[in-house]
Amino acid sequence: MPADLSEIIKAGVRDIPDFPEPGVLFKDITPLLSTPGSLQAAVGAIAGHYGRGAIDSVAGLEARGFILAAPVALELGAGFVPIRKEGKLPARTLRESYDLEYGTAAVEMHADAITPGSRVLIVDDVLATGGTGRAAVELVRRAGGTVVGFSVLMELAFLRGREKLSDVELHTLTVV
Repeated sequence: MPADLSEIIKAGVRDIPDFPEPGVLFKDITPLLSTPGSLQAAVGAIAGHYGRGAIDSVAGLEARGFILAAPVALELGAGFVPIRKEGKLPARTLRESYDLEYGTAAVEMHADAITPGSRVLIVDDVLATGGTGRAAVELVRRAGGTVVGFSVLMELAFLRGREKLSDVELHTLTVV
């Protein structure tokens, strides 16, 4: 396994062309997750960047963001908040629509998931166009939380998603 975390991530992510729509190059993180130590290294790098006590809640974006956000929350001694696709949460929700590289969608979060004034870290696997990330930021803010940062395994720089998140700290473990 390469010693540099960026190289570990790049080696552990495979490209799947034309998924979920023709013309989209999907970044599949499952090889990274199945490589011993890779998940631990990624979680440790995200948690280490923010530090214990600096975060009250870690919000993870469905579905692959959950895989990273929950262990990051444990490392930080914080709560975990799922941000899910529309219609998946049972209690009253806040909803935010967004555009993505192959259409439109919406995400939701329980309206009471974040205490006003809470310091929230948002975690996802890949930053592409930034639509999902922007929607998550808006949900957290509407609930009264403060977005401390947005952290991802991989940023696809050519899609310029960073521009939609210019008002939050963006922490990426690797950029392609």
